[in-house]
Amino acid sequence: MFLATFAIAAVVVGVVNTINVVTRMHEEPRIGLGESIVWEVTSWLTWLGFLWVGWLAYRIGPPRRPYWRLVVHLPGAFLFALGHVTGFVILRKLTYAAAGGVYHFGSFWPQFSYELSKDAFGYLLMIAAFAINEHVFGLIAQSRTSDEAMFAIRDGTRIVRVAFADIIAVTSAGNYVEFVLRDGRRPLMRSPLSQIESQFVPRGFVRVHRSWLVNGAALTGLRPDGSGDYTVEIGELNVPLSRRYPEALARLKAS
Repeated sequence: MFLATFAIAAVVVGVVNTINVVTRMHEEPRIGLGESIVWEVTSWLTWLGFLWVGWLAYRIGPPRRPYWRLVVHLPGAFLFALGHVTGFVILRKLTYAAAGGVYHFGSFWPQFSYELSKDAFGYLLMIAAFAINEHVFGLIAQSRTSDEAMFAIRDGTRIVRVAFADIIAVTSAGNYVEFVLRDGRRPLMRSPLSQIESQFVPRGFVRVHRSWLVNGAALTGLRPDGSGDYTVEIGELNVPLSRRYPEALARLKAS
């Protein structure tokens, strides 16, 4: 979220600085284009360079309850403006000195008071941008979580959306796979089990047999059958666990 806000601020502040160059060239033609660009570029760099002050204040005092934490933005705005002004003054002095000139900022505190009024407004916009981005990213994450936690079973012409947690096992049935659901339903979908496996294994499902996948979180018991085979118990459902899948046995024992 910080990087997204930083990128947006870089563009927006850059556009404002460009407009300032054009405006200054029209209203104060005695100031050369190069000098005007130096002023705006140094302001742009230090504005972005101290964006972290607003970010830190936002994390400490976000615009939500308890509201008394918002008081942190008073020193936050001041420190942001102080860093911005001090930074661009230093950069301008160095740039002018490199060109054989001298930069005069004037009396610091009166000039700072003027810059503070502008930076305070910019600071408020920055905090608003953090809040908006946090809200938007939260909605996107919520949407992705919601979508990713559900699976669409295409049972013929019908689509059944179920939570992965409500699927306790999947078994091969010829050219179809059968989903065993917690509520007892067993919808079918035309698909190879290998394709389902690639989607379900990251969700905690385990391949225990050439014809079965089981939900490791739904496991209720493991019963040895001899010769290295086991029976996986998931409530009243019994699923064979072949000795050819030792990794599956290890995963289920560890779950």
